[in-house]
Amino acid sequence: MVNNSMALFLPAPSAPRAPAVRQRARRAHSAGVASPRGSSVDWVMATNTEFFQNDTRPIMLFDGVCNLCNGGVRFVRNNDRNRKNRRIRYEALQSESGKKLLRRSGRDPDDISSVVLVEKDRSYIKSEAVLKIMEYLDLPFPQLALFFKLVPLFIRDLVYDNVADNRYAVFGRSDPDSCEI
Repeated sequence: MVNNSMALFLPAPSAPRAPAVRQRARRAHSAGVASPRGSSVDWVMATNTEFFQNDTRPIMLFDGVCNLCNGGVRFVRNNDRNRKNRRIRYEALQSESGKKLLRRSGRDPDDISSVVLVEKDRSYIKSEAVLKIMEYLDLPFPQLALFFKLVPLFIRDLVYDNVADNRYAVFGRSDPDSCEI
């Protein structure tokens, strides 16, 4: 007979393993690609065909009216390793495609607070997006990204948030019709 106090230390009966499809979905969620809470649409599946079937290059989402962000897009385009066939695609956060990709990344479709890099299997936000974008650029930017990854994420994101919160005050806004893309 098992003592009730000993029952606390017995292992719980093992649950049946989830099918492989569910396990992949969990991995994708932990990698940063997931549907927003309360959403019944699988935005990853809904956008895979539209955005990644014929072109697997990552997509950089940026604030189309932010002068700093537009300058960032110009900088990335000018430092892209392969100028004839760019390694990164671009989309304004405010566009319909941008909103779909934000949903795919588990973000609110009206959230224009951060640059987002969307790859086929993963999305990056804030400082992680900036560092991942740097990895696609000409030298010395991939090495700089490696160096900055040594800085803890919470510090990188704190700096990122301070710049993002003040970007309009410092760099100004542009007319939505003059968006870099």
